[in-house]
Amino acid sequence: MKKLVLLFTLVFVFVIAGSFTEHEPKDPTIEGTWELQSFYNYDGENVIDTIEKSDGYRQVKMYSKEKIMWTRYVPDDPNGRFGYGSYRVTDNSLIEVIEYGDDDMMKALDTMRNFTFELILKEDTFSQITVDSDGNRTFSENYKRID
Repeated sequence: MKKLVLLFTLVFVFVIAGSFTEHEPKDPTIEGTWELQSFYNYDGENVIDTIEKSDGYRQVKMYSKEKIMWTRYVPDDPNGRFGYGSYRVTDNSLIEVIEYGDDDMMKALDTMRNFTFELILKEDTFSQITVDSDGNRTFSENYKRID
Protein backbone atom coordinates (compact mmCIF):
# COMPACT_ATOMS: atom_id res chain seq x y z
CA MET A 1 0.00 0.00 0.00
CA LYS A 2 2.88 2.38 0.82
CA LYS A 3 4.40 1.67 -2.60
CA LEU A 4 1.12 2.48 -4.31
CA VAL A 5 0.79 5.78 -2.41
CA LEU A 6 4.40 6.66 -3.24
CA LEU A 7 3.87 5.83 -6.91
CA PHE A 8 0.69 7.91 -7.03
CA THR A 9 2.46 10.83 -5.32
CA LEU A 10 5.36 10.71 -7.79
CA VAL A 11 3.01 10.66 -10.79
CA PHE A 12 1.05 13.56 -9.31
CA VAL A 13 4.25 15.60 -8.74
CA PHE A 14 5.45 14.98 -12.32
CA VAL A 15 2.08 15.99 -13.77
CA ILE A 16 1.99 19.19 -11.71
CA ALA A 17 5.62 20.02 -12.49
CA GLY A 18 5.00 19.51 -16.22
CA SER A 19 2.22 22.06 -16.21
CA PHE A 20 4.67 24.77 -15.09
CA THR A 21 7.18 24.28 -17.87
CA GLU A 22 7.36 26.93 -20.56
CA HIS A 23 6.06 25.93 -23.94
CA GLU A 24 7.74 27.16 -27.09
CA PRO A 25 5.41 29.41 -29.10
CA LYS A 26 4.13 27.66 -32.21
CA ASP A 27 4.72 29.09 -35.63
CA PRO A 28 1.42 30.39 -37.01
CA THR A 29 -0.31 28.10 -39.47
CA ILE A 30 -2.46 29.01 -42.43
CA GLU A 31 -4.70 26.01 -41.81
CA GLY A 32 -8.20 27.23 -40.99
CA THR A 33 -10.88 29.54 -42.33
CA TRP A 34 -10.15 33.14 -43.25
CA GLU A 35 -12.28 36.09 -44.37
CA LEU A 36 -11.05 38.93 -46.55
CA GLN A 37 -10.90 42.25 -44.68
CA SER A 38 -9.26 44.70 -47.10
CA PHE A 39 -6.89 45.24 -50.01
CA TYR A 40 -3.63 47.21 -50.13
CA ASN A 41 -2.00 48.95 -53.08
CA TYR A 42 1.80 49.27 -52.92
CA ASP A 43 4.35 51.66 -54.41
CA GLY A 44 6.73 48.73 -54.88
CA GLU A 45 7.50 48.29 -51.19
CA ASN A 46 5.15 50.32 -48.98
CA VAL A 47 1.37 50.46 -48.68
CA ILE A 48 0.05 53.59 -50.41
CA ASP A 49 -3.67 52.87 -50.28
CA THR A 50 -6.08 50.70 -48.29
CA ILE A 51 -9.29 49.63 -49.99
CA GLU A 52 -12.03 48.34 -47.73
CA LYS A 53 -14.33 45.71 -49.17
CA SER A 54 -17.68 47.04 -50.36
CA ASP A 55 -20.94 46.45 -48.50
CA GLY A 56 -22.13 42.88 -48.95
CA TYR A 57 -18.88 41.70 -50.57
CA ARG A 58 -17.63 38.53 -48.95
CA GLN A 59 -14.64 36.33 -49.71
CA VAL A 60 -13.65 33.32 -47.61
CA LYS A 61 -10.69 30.95 -47.96
CA MET A 62 -10.39 27.58 -46.27
CA TYR A 63 -7.04 25.82 -45.97
CA SER A 64 -6.78 22.20 -44.86
CA LYS A 65 -3.48 20.32 -44.62
CA GLU A 66 -2.80 20.50 -48.37
CA LYS A 67 -6.00 21.79 -50.00
CA ILE A 68 -7.56 25.20 -50.48
CA MET A 69 -11.07 26.23 -51.35
CA TRP A 70 -12.27 29.79 -51.72
CA THR A 71 -15.56 31.44 -52.46
CA ARG A 72 -16.58 35.00 -53.22
CA TYR A 73 -19.95 36.72 -53.14
CA VAL A 74 -20.43 40.10 -54.82
CA PRO A 75 -23.94 41.56 -54.39
CA ASP A 76 -24.14 43.01 -57.93
CA ASP A 77 -22.85 39.84 -59.60
CA PRO A 78 -25.48 37.12 -60.09
CA ASN A 79 -22.77 34.45 -60.44
CA GLY A 80 -20.84 33.28 -57.43
CA ARG A 81 -17.11 32.68 -57.66
CA PHE A 82 -15.18 29.75 -56.25
CA GLY A 83 -12.02 27.77 -56.73
CA TYR A 84 -10.42 24.60 -55.40
CA GLY A 85 -6.91 23.26 -55.46
CA SER A 86 -3.76 22.61 -53.50
CA TYR A 87 -1.31 24.92 -51.80
CA ARG A 88 1.99 25.03 -50.00
CA VAL A 89 3.68 27.55 -47.77
CA THR A 90 7.41 28.27 -47.74
CA ASP A 91 9.29 30.66 -45.45
CA ASN A 92 7.72 33.75 -46.99
CA SER A 93 5.52 32.63 -49.85
CA LEU A 94 2.16 31.06 -50.53
CA ILE A 95 1.80 28.98 -53.68
CA GLU A 96 -1.73 28.03 -54.76
CA VAL A 97 -2.39 25.62 -57.63
CA ILE A 98 -6.05 25.91 -58.63
CA GLU A 99 -7.54 22.75 -60.13
CA TYR A 100 -11.08 23.86 -60.88
CA GLY A 101 -13.65 26.53 -60.14
CA ASP A 102 -16.60 28.45 -61.49
CA ASP A 103 -16.94 29.18 -65.22
CA ASP A 104 -14.86 32.39 -65.13
CA MET A 105 -12.18 30.65 -63.09
CA MET A 106 -12.04 27.73 -65.52
CA LYS A 107 -11.48 30.19 -68.39
CA ALA A 108 -8.68 31.86 -66.43
CA LEU A 109 -7.13 28.47 -65.66
CA ASP A 110 -6.50 28.00 -69.38
CA THR A 111 -3.73 30.57 -69.06
CA MET A 112 -2.62 30.28 -65.43
CA ARG A 113 -3.06 27.70 -62.66
CA ASN A 114 -0.16 28.54 -60.33
CA PHE A 115 -0.43 31.61 -58.17
CA THR A 116 2.57 32.65 -56.06
CA PHE A 117 2.29 35.36 -53.43
CA GLU A 118 4.56 36.88 -50.84
CA LEU A 119 3.08 35.78 -47.51
CA ILE A 120 2.92 37.66 -44.24
CA LEU A 121 1.38 35.20 -41.78
CA LYS A 122 0.53 35.93 -38.16
CA GLU A 123 -1.59 33.95 -35.71
CA ASP A 124 -4.94 35.50 -36.70
CA THR A 125 -4.17 37.48 -39.89
CA PHE A 126 -2.39 37.02 -43.16
CA SER A 127 -1.67 39.01 -46.29
CA GLN A 128 -1.03 37.49 -49.69
CA ILE A 129 0.95 40.03 -51.68
CA THR A 130 1.22 40.05 -55.46
CA VAL A 131 4.74 40.85 -56.62
CA ASP A 132 5.66 41.92 -60.16
CA SER A 133 8.44 40.39 -62.28
CA ASP A 134 10.96 42.85 -60.78
CA GLY A 135 10.10 41.79 -57.22
CA ASN A 136 8.07 44.90 -56.40
CA ARG A 137 4.95 44.59 -54.29
CA THR A 138 1.84 45.71 -56.18
CA PHE A 139 -1.33 44.55 -54.42
CA SER A 140 -2.45 42.45 -51.47
CA GLU A 141 -5.49 40.72 -50.07
CA ASN A 142 -5.65 40.88 -46.27
CA TYR A 143 -7.45 38.19 -44.29
CA LYS A 144 -8.59 37.63 -40.71
CA ARG A 145 -8.99 34.16 -39.17
CA ILE A 146 -12.63 33.28 -38.51
CA ASP A 147 -12.06 29.65 -37.49
